[in-house]
Amino acid sequence: MINHVWGLIHHPDKEWREINKEHESVSHLYFHHVLWMAAIPVVSTFIGTTQFGWTFGGEEAIKVSIMDGIGLGIMFYALILVAVAAVGSLIHWMARNFDSRPPRQECIVFAGYIATPMFLSGIFAIYPVIWLCLLACVAGIAYTGYLLYKGTPSFLGISHKQGFILSSTTLGIGVLVLEALLAAVVLLWSLGSEHSIVWRFFQ
Repeated sequence: MINHVWGLIHHPDKEWREINKEHESVSHLYFHHVLWMAAIPVVSTFIGTTQFGWTFGGEEAIKVSIMDGIGLGIMFYALILVAVAAVGSLIHWMARNFDSRPPRQECIVFAGYIATPMFLSGIFAIYPVIWLCLLACVAGIAYTGYLLYKGTPSFLGISHKQGFILSSTTLGIGVLVLEALLAAVVLLWSLGSEHSIVWRFFQ
């Protein structure tokens, strides 16, 4: 797992060739990559929201309780795991007109590795200053787009022009999925913080 992470950051062209040769199963991907990498933003967010709290433009930090943080973290984790499979299924559907269309499981594997920069950027949530987290998110999206551009042609066996069109569309829809995921997390976190405030009020 660590070798693929380093390879995707350091030499993505070579690493995509290695990943394509492996024909990895979805279960192997999840157990050796996604379950571990998805824990980075979840654990970071848990630490940030329970120990430091979110700050918005210098306002007082708002924290959630440990128990609320655990519950929100579990839901956040589940949403990430579902999102990887959803994006992989989207790639499979978008590649339906290509003769070299890979099976759905390989598309999910592809999506799992594409998400690596986004997983890594989640570490900044450990100290949740809103502008810093947004900057890290933008950087993660940018490098995810680069991995898509580099990996799509070889993965689907298509030209770079076709790969650029497909990767751009996939990235656009993927960003919408990410925004929906973030909106869900913010909603859950807001409910958790409100619950904590109400709980403290009645104590």
